[in-house]
Amino acid sequence: MSVNDVIKEGKTFIGIEFGSTRIKAVLIGEDNEPLVAGVHDWQNTLLDGVWTYPLEEVRAGLQDCFADLMKNVESKYGVKLTKASGMGISAMMHGYLVFDKNGEQLVPFRTWRNTMTEEAAAKLTKEFSFNVPQRWSIAHLYQAILKDEEHIDRIAFMTTLAGYVHTLLTGEKVIGIGDASGIFPIDSVDGCYNEKMTIRFDELTQGTRFSAKLIDILPKIVSVGECAGTLTEEGAKILDPTGAFGAGVPLCPPEGDAQTGMAATNSIAPKTGNVSAGTSIFSMIVLEKALSAVHREIDIVTTPCGDPVAMVHCNNCTTDLDAWVKMFGGLLTAAGAETPKGKLYDLIYSLAEKGAPDCGGIVLYNYYAGEPVTGLDAGKPLMFRSPDSKFTIENLARSLVYSCVATLKIGMDILTYEEKVSLERIYAHGGLFKTPVPSQNILAASLGADITLMESAGEGGAWGIALLAAFMGREDKSQSLSSFLNDKVFKGMNGKTVAPDPADIEGVRAYMEIYKAGLAAERAASLV
Repeated sequence: MSVNDVIKEGKTFIGIEFGSTRIKAVLIGEDNEPLVAGVHDWQNTLLDGVWTYPLEEVRAGLQDCFADLMKNVESKYGVKLTKASGMGISAMMHGYLVFDKNGEQLVPFRTWRNTMTEEAAAKLTKEFSFNVPQRWSIAHLYQAILKDEEHIDRIAFMTTLAGYVHTLLTGEKVIGIGDASGIFPIDSVDGCYNEKMTIRFDELTQGTRFSAKLIDILPKIVSVGECAGTLTEEGAKILDPTGAFGAGVPLCPPEGDAQTGMAATNSIAPKTGNVSAGTSIFSMIVLEKALSAVHREIDIVTTPCGDPVAMVHCNNCTTDLDAWVKMFGGLLTAAGAETPKGKLYDLIYSLAEKGAPDCGGIVLYNYYAGEPVTGLDAGKPLMFRSPDSKFTIENLARSLVYSCVATLKIGMDILTYEEKVSLERIYAHGGLFKTPVPSQNILAASLGADITLMESAGEGGAWGIALLAAFMGREDKSQSLSSFLNDKVFKGMNGKTVAPDPADIEGVRAYMEIYKAGLAAERAASLV
């Protein structure tokens, strides 16, 4: 059957992911490979000191992204996209989205990027004997309760961004287990929210204006591979106001970007993992056994199947690199040598490849926001160097790339050196790796492990959630997700693997010594 016929007959699956700077939709065919994509660029807003995305922009971005997908399908294949066999929604995990009994939003969406819940996160971590990071939904809820915010007695429903969009389209208040693991700790054995901890939370909130039982306001967990609702007539109009795309399409459980990244890199088995690097950077390492201690730098979330995963999440990654590239572009334009953005990035990376392994004594902190891994509630981009540093464009460019992975290394070192977690296979994906050299090599040296970039890495989480939708639509319902990915998706797929270079390992070690010692300067700067 031709691709045109596949699209006409709706034998396709659609994945839509809300990333921090881009909403992306991917259409896949019968072989599970991407056919067409649609995109919508957006940015978070700092409103009254809170990083947020207005829900009006969520709807508008969804519609624009889907319209772009439909336009590109017709342009490439000459047929209209009017139906599909399944679809799925993914988005940035965590944050605070709460609604009253009438579905009205109570406060602006507080995203993962905010670091305003230190008191709540610390108290819950102590009470649960389980690390609760500041960006988790439950930390935001408890902080609002501790502050006795005006809205807390009206909360009827709390969800994530992916869960919210899924509800818009289907009317179902549900969630995938991976995204749920960024709301509240999960019982991986039973595939549900940890019952003892929900009871303890209710005990902690007795006597406050928050009178609801926690479990009553949380979205219901739906297992991977199950149908989590269908596109309603109202949802179809939200998705495509033109009316060309019809209702009735089944949706898989909405998932977090961490889980779709795992699906997109086939890293859901123990000893495997992936690193996603864009506006933020995080690693996901599937565990063979529980960690020996609670580490505030490491979250315990799950795969899309509910298996435990050690996650090191860093709020800051490429934003400062992007700012430097823009500044260099402005210099070149002023000099009469205007250079396209893509070529500028290639140039910076090629210069970074030539830099000294230790960056010649130039150290950068890319902290646009607070960074819990290093204990910072706020951040300011900072560069410093010694008087005898080798201040060259090559070393500066290399330090820019190092700064993108430095905080991740601090957290990962706890896993590898303190917890002795074995790493067999690490996949990388995200904007940092659009130009593989030297970012892939630098990540390999930082983690001390082989790093693989798959051919499909550029499609990211939108492709990952499309794969989870395709898994929902599989013919053999007894087939596991791991088997599906191995046999139906990644079999025969090529990837490029690099091993850590000893010189780079030594260079990163020397850089990190200065980096960690200089965190005191970053901490002081963030207070100014």
